[in-house]
Parts: sequence; structure tokens; C-alpha cells
Amino acid sequence: MSDQNDYIQATQQIIMALGLPRAQQNERSALCLLALLNLTPDKIWADADNPLMGITPIMDWIREHYDKAYAPNTRETIRRQTMHQFCDAGIALYNPDHPGRPVNSPKTVYQIEAAALTLIRTFGTLAWHDTLIAYLAERETLVARYAKVRKHKRIPVKVAPGKEITLSPGEHSELIRAVIEEFAPRFAPGSLLIYAGDTGNKWGYFDAALLARLGGNLESHGKMPDVVLYYADRTWLILVESVTSHGPVDAKRHTELAEPFEGATVGLVYVTAFPNRAIMGRYLGDIAWETEVWVADSPSHLIHFDGERFLGPYKVP
Repeated sequence: MSDQNDYIQATQQIIMALGLPRAQQNERSALCLLALLNLTPDKIWADADNPLMGITPIMDWIREHYDKAYAPNTRETIRRQTMHQFCDAGIALYNPDHPGRPVNSPKTVYQIEAAALTLIRTFGTLAWHDTLIAYLAERETLVARYAKVRKHKRIPVKVAPGKEITLSPGEHSELIRAVIEEFAPRFAPGSLLIYAGDTGNKWGYFDAALLARLGGNLESHGKMPDVVLYYADRTWLILVESVTSHGPVDAKRHTELAEPFEGATVGLVYVTAFPNRAIMGRYLGDIAWETEVWVADSPSHLIHFDGERFLGPYKVP
């Protein structure tokens, strides 16, 4: 088989046979599967391979071998509407070389799962039907196994005595955990967690009812900080931006963060959290006045960008 369209149509048949929803039974998903198989039009199904490939290399491969050019802004569509479903179905593996890689890492890669590769290599042969039946009988076990591996890699965070959530792996989530477990007990003891973002699932934790009672705007989710704490003793909402690769609470972000809480009945405290002082140093010139800075590797100290409010001598040790 050498015609490009024949290969695309055949791959769509495979996707249907594997039981993926109609939304994935399209040309885009077929081309992505062909890329993961490194199956160029001059090969046969038995030649299918399983290289590690990221989203951009997949798009480049499709353009080179099947003359289909996807716009750069299609990356997210491919990730969310094709690769995510391939992984959920157990057809592809997510970061098999490094399962703990952060969700938003540019090094993210995918790979065809071994049993799926063995099955697809039989397509068009007499062995296809029996191999497909055997594969489908075992697939639920495979999906459960890989889901267990992904769950094991998630980061546990204690949000209250006896209550724990998990966040996607990565240094950003590690910093969010530090804010909740180290910053909050020191500087807002007894505070309640209202919101914690997650790079893999933006709604990592959200107490919508409490935020609504305090006057927060639930429709402004896109502008939420990484962590929101309610410090009842002071009647404060503490808004924390965790910085590992993106900017701190600068003047623009200060204004953005205020918008969801315009109707709040509590005072707002703005905090930028950094993992260490080296990263903080990159952003010192951007940090807004009337905000706080907390550094995870010096957890017992705060840096105040508040002008004369905290001016005064320290006692000699």
C-alpha cells in the first residue's frame, strides 16, 4: 500500500476497531497514529515502529510524509483531542522514558504501547481479527495498569488534617505544595485552602462554596492565582502566585488578580512564591509594590515590598 489516502483511511478503521469515540475517528488522529508508528507511505504495516515523539515532531513528520501542514496553534488540539485519548485508551504511553516529567514540559513525548504495536503490525493479515479480539480482552487491564503508574507519580498535598489532594508531577506543583504545607502554617496558621491550581487539571482543588460566600467571582477562573487561602483570624484572602518559569505578581498581574475578588468582603494579600533566591533574583525588578515574597528554601522568612510600613531596626542577635 503506497497511497497516502489509503493509509489514512486504513488507520481510521484501526482507530474505530480499537473503540475510540467518533471525535477521534478523523484524519487528524489517523495521521498522529501513523506518526507514532513511523509508518511512511512506502512501508507496510509489519514495518510499524514505536519511536518517542513530542507534539511538534509529530506535526513535522505529518507535513513531511503526508503533505498535511497543521498550524502551530493546532498543537493544543492534537494534545487534547487526540493524544490524550490515545493515552487514556492505552494505545499510547505518556512520557514512558520519564513518567515524572512535568505535565507542561516541552520535553513531553509519546510512544505506541507495545501490545498495540504488535496488534497494528498484523493489520491486513489473516492474524488481525484474532489478535484484535485478544488485545481488546486485555486492554482494560493495560489501561488500569498505566493509570496506576500515572497516579503513583502525582504529588500528594495535605490540605487539612486527614485530608489530602494530589497534583500533577513537576517543580511547579512542588512549589504549590510548599506554599500549602510550609508557608500557610507559618504566616497564616489555621487558614483554609480555597483553591490550588494544577498544570494537568487546572481545578486541582477548589472550594467554590467558600469563595462565593466571601464574594469571589466564580466566572473569572482564568485569572485565578495558583493558591488562594482564607485566613479567617485576620479576615484576609491570601493570593499566591507560584513562580518557577513564569513571572511574579507584577503591576499587571496585581490588577488581574484583583478582578475576581472585586466583590470580596475580605482584605487581599498578594504573595509571590519562589523555589529559591536564584530564581527570585531574575524577577526582582518586576515585583509589584504592596506585595509579599516568600522563598521556599528559606521558609521562615518573608520579604515585604511595602515601603515604609515595615521600616524599623532589628534586634542584634
